[in-house]
Amino acid sequence: NEGEKEKKKSMKQLKPVFMKEVDSHFTEFVNSLVAKSALLDSSSPASLFPASCSEKELHKAKALRAPPEHGKIFTARRSLLDELFEVSHIRTIYHMFIALLIVFILSTLLVDFIDEGRLVLGFDLLVYVFGKFPVVFCTWLCMFCATVIIPYSLFFQWAQGYCSSSHRVIYSLFYGTLFTLFQTVGLGIGPTYVAISYALPPASRFIVILEQVRLVMKAHSFVRENVPRVLSSVKDKSSSVPIPRISQYLYFLFAPTLIYRDNYPRNPTVRWGYVATKFAQVLGSLFYAYYIFVRLCIPQFRNSSQETFNLRGLVLCIFNSILPGVLILFLVFFAFLHCWLNAFAEMMRFADRMFYKDWWNSTSYANYYRTWNVVVHDWLYYYAYRDFLWFFGKKFKAAAMLSVFTVSAAVHEYVLSICFGFFYPVLFCLFMCFGMLFNFILNDRRKGPIWNVIMWTSLFLGQGVIICLYSQEWYARQYCPAENPEFLDYLKPRSWSCHMQM
Repeated sequence: NEGEKEKKKSMKQLKPVFMKEVDSHFTEFVNSLVAKSALLDSSSPASLFPASCSEKELHKAKALRAPPEHGKIFTARRSLLDELFEVSHIRTIYHMFIALLIVFILSTLLVDFIDEGRLVLGFDLLVYVFGKFPVVFCTWLCMFCATVIIPYSLFFQWAQGYCSSSHRVIYSLFYGTLFTLFQTVGLGIGPTYVAISYALPPASRFIVILEQVRLVMKAHSFVRENVPRVLSSVKDKSSSVPIPRISQYLYFLFAPTLIYRDNYPRNPTVRWGYVATKFAQVLGSLFYAYYIFVRLCIPQFRNSSQETFNLRGLVLCIFNSILPGVLILFLVFFAFLHCWLNAFAEMMRFADRMFYKDWWNSTSYANYYRTWNVVVHDWLYYYAYRDFLWFFGKKFKAAAMLSVFTVSAAVHEYVLSICFGFFYPVLFCLFMCFGMLFNFILNDRRKGPIWNVIMWTSLFLGQGVIICLYSQEWYARQYCPAENPEFLDYLKPRSWSCHMQM
């Protein structure tokens, strides 16, 4: 009897562990089924017909194919770093970065104490770059309110009157033109004009311009996802028009995704302690970036624009910029893609936390582009790449990829040009030249550790080039300002000629 009791007791203890294990395997199985069904939905028309179909039938089926409505499928999942930080070995790497921050702080305090004879705890650089915050807040509020009201109102009016309209093409073109004008003038030119005319400092400009880009992408996704639903309901002669509620659209504007859905997987509760931790980590990353610039960048570049240009100096500048460049890359990834998006996801109870994948394990640039920023990649894939193929046909895959690279590079360069106040297309050239080249050379067929090493080496060098050249140009424009600047003065690199003027 005693032996049976012990056996029953041990079985009761093992039951929760066993059920948890079964549940995890079942969840993985269901997720794999969902992913496979998504692949089947997005499969080519030719695969839906037997091999005996004639070319004419295949061409006819392709011409009648529906737009790619079935896109990203959202499922409840955690962010990868949250899972990795449960492993003590990975958590130690996080602790090493914190220790490095402490070293930067101590270095700055000791140098200031030796130079000034007292502890200097000034954050003049942070105060400067985030200056004119009231203008930033008012600009954001106007952008957000306009994005809430105008796209939804235009779509609502169009959807209500489309079924009864006798000239549906002209009717749709009219509302499409109004929406395009809002995107280009209201969200495009307006915030850019404010950022330039009010001479906002760099970080404040980043806030305005990045929010501008985000809201443009959100508004496009809302219209792109809902217009085909209205067209389909009219075609099926449905009695009701599928118009999302304003609350669903408002939730989407705050949710950490650029793909609109009426409903997303939601968590039952909000962990406010988790939210506070993530915002604290964002703040810590901000101070981390401050000390990197103060200790590693400003001393190096403050006088570089006054020195005569030579190849040796440029090479040294690039390699000396690799360490701060890579640290800034890690901080941007950790602060924004992990902490910031997870904090908002937690507050919104948004359950799909796959904002990035294991990009650090990439052996190809093709995989790196797909996994570094999943949020933006999904938007580009579904609304740029797949829509391009749907419109022009699947034989233009290279052209579709080139168009996506061009759009991405142009938007990145636009953001940097407005935020820094000058046009210096270093990032655009790296994207379009080396990025495209490495995308085809370091493709998905490249496997093995050596390709991961090559990917990291090229990434390090690219960060060094970006930090070096943009910093040189920034200081050149501080030391050698144009007296009566014309439009061309904003396009010509000042760092190439500043030392001669000095």
